[in-house]
Amino acid sequence: MIPGLCRLVSAAILLACAAMSSAAAQVRVKDIADVEGIRDNQLVGYGLVVGLNGTGDALDSAVFTRESLIAMLERLGVNTRDQEAKLQTKNVAAVMVTANLPAFARVGGRIDIAVSALGNAKDLTGGTLLVTPLLAADGEVYAVGQGALATGAIAARGAGASVTRGVPTAARIANGATVEREVGYQLASKPALRLGLRNPDLTTARRIAEAINHALGGRIAHAADPRTVALDLAGRDVIEALAAIEDLRVEPDNAAIVVIDEASGTIVMGANVRVSTVAIAQGNLTIRVTERPEVSQPAPLSNGTTTVVPRTSIQVDDGGDKKLGILSANVTLRDLVASLNALGVGPRDMISILQSIKAAGALQAELQVR
Repeated sequence: MIPGLCRLVSAAILLACAAMSSAAAQVRVKDIADVEGIRDNQLVGYGLVVGLNGTGDALDSAVFTRESLIAMLERLGVNTRDQEAKLQTKNVAAVMVTANLPAFARVGGRIDIAVSALGNAKDLTGGTLLVTPLLAADGEVYAVGQGALATGAIAARGAGASVTRGVPTAARIANGATVEREVGYQLASKPALRLGLRNPDLTTARRIAEAINHALGGRIAHAADPRTVALDLAGRDVIEALAAIEDLRVEPDNAAIVVIDEASGTIVMGANVRVSTVAIAQGNLTIRVTERPEVSQPAPLSNGTTTVVPRTSIQVDDGGDKKLGILSANVTLRDLVASLNALGVGPRDMISILQSIKAAGALQAELQVR
């Protein structure tokens, strides 16, 4: 191939790769920001689950279950107040029911609910939740739940062993509640709205505002703070404008952060982490003591006795094969990981090294230890 043509082809390939990398880094506005005011509402209720196979609450110890059962039967016309001592059923369990009421849910719509045992019930599999009002923080009933439970768990118990897979005391009911009250929010009549960033960042907020102004024209968006982009949609179709905004693509910017979870030995580093020139030496003194006792057997027809002879093996590793490594200035995340891996550093030792680099002032990132 002609040398000049080779250079042109190489340049075109590099430009194409750069464009693909830039496009891959961009995300939709709807994936990194929410319209403030549009949110779920938490619902909670107390109810009874019936139909359990002897795995429900013990009524002698679960007083609230017994009283709830008696009150429910009275509402149905069954008087059991005089026979409280004889209520020994184990097929009933008191439960807490929770749900999320999504934004713009309409009356008659269905939502999923989660059911969790409140007393000493062992398994909710096969149970049925009775009618349970679900209340919001204002004390009003917004949904009513009822239906057959699905735990997805397995529990088997015998005299000498038991096996449990999953959590049999927690269950879900798909579309188990009916919406009875709506949360009023007139989105179309609110020209002044705000976008809330899920990860606050001034650069990202500015990029979102610039993308909105470029796509819709005019100065309708501006970054109010690292978390908020204010919108002025006066004179526009609010729904149409928001639909166009949420599909815009921007490249979010991330702060340089290193997150360390010492309990699990997990390390997560952002792409913008940089390290100044620093020298690293890693080595630990390790002593291994291994006991391998051997049996000494006397020769046939001898007067000796069989004895156990101790055999001890001791190995000392002082880290002498570890070398001093030097990281140049402005090292990227990839170079940092490659250098530490070359030193044979494990996750636990890497945590100590990162903390020491930060203490030396060479880690140009925020270090978060959990």
